[in-house]
Amino acid sequence: MVFLGMDKFHAVAVAVCIIFLSSLVLIPFASADWVMFHSDPTHSGAGTGSSVLTPTLLWKYSTKYFVESSPAIANGVLYFGSDDGNVYALNAANGDKLWNYTTGTEIASSPAVVNGVVYIGSEDDNVYALNAANGAKIWSYATGDEIGYSSPVVVNGVVYIGSWDDNVYALNAANGALIWSYTTGDQVSSSPAVVNNVVYIGSDDGNVYSLNAANGALIWSYTTGDEVESSPAVVDGVVYVGSFDGNVYALNAANGAEIWNYTTGNDVGYSSPAVVNNVVYVGSTDDNVYALNAANGAKIWSYTTGDEVESSPAVVNGVVYIGSNDWNIYALNAVNGAKIWSYTTGNWVVSSPAVVNGVVYVGSDDGKVYAFGALSTTSPSSSSTSTASPSPTIPETTPLFAIASLIVATSLIAIVIKKKTQNVKPT
Repeated sequence: MVFLGMDKFHAVAVAVCIIFLSSLVLIPFASADWVMFHSDPTHSGAGTGSSVLTPTLLWKYSTKYFVESSPAIANGVLYFGSDDGNVYALNAANGDKLWNYTTGTEIASSPAVVNGVVYIGSEDDNVYALNAANGAKIWSYATGDEIGYSSPVVVNGVVYIGSWDDNVYALNAANGALIWSYTTGDQVSSSPAVVNNVVYIGSDDGNVYSLNAANGALIWSYTTGDEVESSPAVVDGVVYVGSFDGNVYALNAANGAEIWNYTTGNDVGYSSPAVVNNVVYVGSTDDNVYALNAANGAKIWSYTTGDEVESSPAVVNGVVYIGSNDWNIYALNAVNGAKIWSYTTGNWVVSSPAVVNGVVYVGSDDGKVYAFGALSTTSPSSSSTSTASPSPTIPETTPLFAIASLIVATSLIAIVIKKKTQNVKPT
């Protein structure tokens, strides 16, 4: 072995250096799953792993109607809902169907996958819990009206979701029993974010609500100028959310005080902000994608698509992925908004992308789910077109483990040098 003949200080230093060098190679390819709408309970929209810099179609899967639901990926399986009334589970690598479960009607809600269970809402008024392995129903809970666009968040054994019966619900994740409900002034299409035992959610009554996650008690509410169907992102003690009044808001998460607002050219009705590296990314029905300074709301850049942007952005390794009603999925440079590539589907792209293991997954109102990645054995169909722009420089994130390894390696090498110096006999 390489360590033979070395003293223990040399051996440890060499081992740590090997770990450090390996981390530089392996960490950029490591990636976490995307288990719910906008990645996690904070709805940050942030992901890890390598960027997808070319729109290479790996596979596509056809359902019978619109796919407005945003995919979730867990343990190599992709889950999503369709307006054909089904929840689908596909092999994330090749798009093969593993199972489907039929609800009573359309599904625009996005699934959450936690502890081997898929949670999702349906416009048949029900929240469903399905076995992630085979699609068998574990339980369902009937609300008083449709679950339109609200997507569940599952935290500490509780499912949080909104309904068009004007209520926010907290359900026992194991059996679907009601823990509490909170009544707003209108239907709830927004998806909850849950941070530090607080639920943040919007309502069509124009308010953003902060509720105690344990009992549903109101902590604060903030009134915008119109409906709030955008889902809040909560990062570093600030709630970021859009409104049909055309504004993006930043609110103090503790007390709801407004920190700033930015006015777009039309409503920010459905797009939910992503917040990464102190930048807020969001779409507007004025056809633009915006990047705003998270501290003060100043515009950093905007990118104009060909139609309204109702999709919510995903941000991974310096690239913003988002859909538009001009039928395209876009990849934009997160620093300057330059287009890296776009791919044309067969209809609006309202679904929000999920990015896992260097693959972008997204649904389209053409009834299909698409997977884009760097490698492919499948060529894009003749009915689909793609355009690629020269790739601007993409900022690479520095792996924290690599930094830690470098620090440890440096320290150990210093110890070895000191040890050797101390052992040198004076002449």
